[in-house]
Amino acid sequence: MLALAAVGFAVNFWAWALLSPLGPRFKESLGLSSFQQSLLVAVPVVVGSLGRIPVGALTDRFGGRVMFPLVSAATIVPVLYLGLAGHSSLTALLVGGFFLGIGGTAFAVGVPFVNAWFPPERRGLAIGIFGAGMGGTAISALTTVKLVTAHGMATPFLITAAVLAAYAVLAALLLRDAPGRTVPTEPLTRRLAATFRLGVTWQASALYAVAFGGYVAFSVYLPTYLKTGYGLAQADAANRMAGFVLLAVAMRPVGGWLSDRIGPLRVLETVLAVVVAGAVAQSFTPELAPVGTLAFLAMAAALGAGSGAVFALVALLAPANQVGSVTGVVGAAGGLGGFLPPLVMGSLYGAYGSYAVGLALLAVVALAALAFTGTGVRHALTRRGSTAPAH
Repeated sequence: MLALAAVGFAVNFWAWALLSPLGPRFKESLGLSSFQQSLLVAVPVVVGSLGRIPVGALTDRFGGRVMFPLVSAATIVPVLYLGLAGHSSLTALLVGGFFLGIGGTAFAVGVPFVNAWFPPERRGLAIGIFGAGMGGTAISALTTVKLVTAHGMATPFLITAAVLAAYAVLAALLLRDAPGRTVPTEPLTRRLAATFRLGVTWQASALYAVAFGGYVAFSVYLPTYLKTGYGLAQADAANRMAGFVLLAVAMRPVGGWLSDRIGPLRVLETVLAVVVAGAVAQSFTPELAPVGTLAFLAMAAALGAGSGAVFALVALLAPANQVGSVTGVVGAAGGLGGFLPPLVMGSLYGAYGSYAVGLALLAVVALAALAFTGTGVRHALTRRGSTAPAH
């Protein structure tokens, strides 16, 4: 079940990230400004993020067996639209990108589904392994531009739609919800209101907005950053972004596993300190070899591990029948954390001709998250009297 869920997450994230590698191409072919290009790649992110709130609550009620095939099948429609007709203007791309956001909601299906299958002491690693499905963005980064160049604009979209359809059928046939899964009986609105009253919802949301938000922001904007700031070719920039994504993906299960062993608090404090150092170093726009590359890879590893640690925290503190709802809100915060930075980076570059201020802002935000982890989150864990190691 864990493997099936991780594959579903990867396939939906592959679809969700289809527009990002093509951003520079659309900028040239449609004459887009830096802000318009940033908006194009950010719209699926924000829709996929906000959509996680109702989808997470619906997964608590109906289970992953119903929701995974449903989300996968629904994502096929905007994928086909964008590949066949919706790439001729900015308006058409924004409409398609809006509905492409459905693919991003798969995360809020998978976390409660996987969480129910594992005991508390193994959930950090299990959810981390599931979270590695975010590597679907790497598939998009490595293949989309090459397929468009070789076979035309429709090709990557048609292939992705076919894979989504195959997974939807497979999931409908094979997925099973965990025996004894806690099914809430209260109405959706009342459950969401209860979720918003939980302290862990807001604590994990703030941390995930930095950890996963940072990952999403780099995964959608790094090709543009490298092409504009360092003059790299589109394909080279996309390949480097894929390397960033793959390292973050590999470190997510590691973050969950370490959280099971030493507690999510210690993991989060360490990775946020690494992000602060990496962002400060990169704000000086050093040469890519070796300082810039090392700074980005360090941040990739830290953001991936931090994303895994946040959901180890959720598994530790959230009530069993509200994991989906909490996941939806926290996942939305993470996606929204990834929505704003590309717009900020595009605007700042347009104003100053440099990305230094944007990276300095990332360092400041990560430093604030580090301070919050050492105070507010530590206090919450202590007050809860958790048996998991927290310091």
